[in-house]
Parts: sequence; C-alpha cells; structure tokens
Amino acid sequence: MSETNKPEHPFDPLGRKLKQMRVSRQETLAEVSGAVEIDISQLEIIEQGKSRPSEDILLLLMNHFETKDEDASRLWKLAGYVPQDSGSNETDAKQIIAVTPEDLKIVYTDMVHVTVNNFGVIMNFMQGGGSNNQPLAIARVGMSKEHAQSVLELLQKTLAAQKQLPAPRQSQDSN
Repeated sequence: MSETNKPEHPFDPLGRKLKQMRVSRQETLAEVSGAVEIDISQLEIIEQGKSRPSEDILLLLMNHFETKDEDASRLWKLAGYVPQDSGSNETDAKQIIAVTPEDLKIVYTDMVHVTVNNFGVIMNFMQGGGSNNQPLAIARVGMSKEHAQSVLELLQKTLAAQKQLPAPRQSQDSN
C-alpha cells in the first residue's frame, strides 16, 4: 500500500478474495486456471489485483468456487461491475431488441460452460482461438430451470429421433 492508503493495484481487494477462496480450497493456480480454462499467468495477475477478470471469467471463477449469492454479489462489486439486477427505483424502461437477418446466422461452438444458481441456468457457448488461444464466449443464454429442463427433454427427443432415421442414400449418376 502507498502512503495515501490506496491499493497498489486497482483490483487488490478482488484479487485477495479470489486468492483466499483458492487457498481455502487447497487448490493450486494450475488447478483453478485449468478449471476455468485461462492461463496460469492470467489468473496470477488477477489474484495480484493488477487486472480484473472479464465478466465471463469472473462467472466461471464464482461457479468453480461454488460462490453463494451474497459472496458472488460482493465479488461482482469488487470487480467494478454493475449488478445485473440492481433493484433500483429508476424509471422502468422497456428493453427493445431488434433482430436483423444478420443476427440469425448459425454460430458453431466447441465448448459450453453451464452455471446453475437460484435464478436459473446460464450457458456460455465458447469457441477456442481467442488471444493466447483462450476460449471466447460467442453466445450466452440464460433461462429458468424449468425451461432448461424442457430444452434438455427436447434435445434428447430430437437426437433419439435422428438416430432412427435411415442414412441418406447416395444419388446415382444417370450416365
């Protein structure tokens, strides 16, 4: 700490808390960084308070540490992120979502991370190839637990039906 009692790094409190959570679980930097799929050096910089994790990485860390709602809210604030449901009394503005044909493209993913909490289910669909080959979140989908259960059942039925279809026949040349 400097003479003005300011932290040496802007996110010292967040870094100390994350490190304390890791140490209390007796996990190494390598174990935690592997679990949330980030470089050890990136996790180390976060724990030192030199950098804050992205929202996605912070969510992955909170999920890994099985953070309860109150602690999760505290970590979110330590990172300087605005709570997603602040409960403010500001004017309730309706969110307008415009969907264009370009938005309807299919994005393929090679990994998914699922988080379940008291509010529902969040799925982070990720694709490798970000900076330092870190996975990038390409889509985030949130839903109630009930809706997630119905999606799971629909996927199971659809995949089961696909297995029962005959293989497509190769077309014969008419020559």
